[in-house]
Amino acid sequence: MPNFPQAHRAPVDDTDRAILRVLAENARTPNNALAEAVGIAPSTCLARVRALRDRGIVRAFRAEIDPAAIGLPLQAMISVRLRAHTRERIESFRSSAPDLPGVLAVFHMAGSDDYLLHVGVAGPEELRDFVVDHLTTHPAVAQTRTNLIFEQIPGRRYLTGD
Repeated sequence: MPNFPQAHRAPVDDTDRAILRVLAENARTPNNALAEAVGIAPSTCLARVRALRDRGIVRAFRAEIDPAAIGLPLQAMISVRLRAHTRERIESFRSSAPDLPGVLAVFHMAGSDDYLLHVGVAGPEELRDFVVDHLTTHPAVAQTRTNLIFEQIPGRRYLTGD
């Protein structure tokens, strides 16, 4: 898939936004149903979805898995501050963090913290072990701060155009 800078992407029109709203709700929506929901011909819909993928607007179609259903009922957001902001330290942490057990997402941040890790674990002891065994022992890590997630509420506001 091509990686176009934002300036080289064609604008997203109302029809594209409607397609994106339906796909965000259910990425497995069949093309005919998607076309009907948006009010365009199936061939036009297929071409538009392909164009959205080719332009890098639709990056993937994924299954959203419930972490609790696979034995990871406790989720947390862990802020990580690096010891030094050298390319070597950043790359060391950046390359290893996604492969740590239980990591669901990694965000490189601006501000007082450098990274934010979304993790899922079996319980409080496993969370403590994760922080102690994988973060505080990492040579690039200076400090961590852990916040438990009570509930994740998905947002879709970016698709409304508001």
